[in-house]
Amino acid sequence: MNRNARSALHQRRSSIGRRARATEAVEFFNVLTSPELLATTEALLPEHRERLYPPTVALSMFMRQVLEADGSCQKAVNGWAAQRAADGLRPCSVRTGGFCRARQRLPLQMLSTLTRETGRLLHEKALAQACRASRVDDARAVRSLSRRTHCP
Repeated sequence: MNRNARSALHQRRSSIGRRARATEAVEFFNVLTSPELLATTEALLPEHRERLYPPTVALSMFMRQVLEADGSCQKAVNGWAAQRAADGLRPCSVRTGGFCRARQRLPLQMLSTLTRETGRLLHEKALAQACRASRVDDARAVRSLSRRTHCP
């Protein structure tokens, strides 16, 4: 491979990496498999085969999808494909059919419980950050927030 081809390949890989980091396609997956939620997640997992979209991946993609301004399946699948490429995994199709079927296989109990628990954990982390900020920053808005939320 000549020097120009190596440079072009490096530029493409760097571009894919930047795009994948920008999509943050796996941030909900990291929350679902974090120590705080791992036991709950594993208890709610249905019987499944390891596919491109196992239940934890499908749920994390779905959670990200519904919070995006462009809530399309295509954007969710594109983000996941970019993340896989950035992680050096085998490229996958960007067709939405597999993701849509995986999302339909998710049990409602799993959806509701993990969505609530994820929201609760994110709220607690945001509250803790606001409380730390209120101890350091004298801004009225932060102090007001800490009084309303009863920071320790």
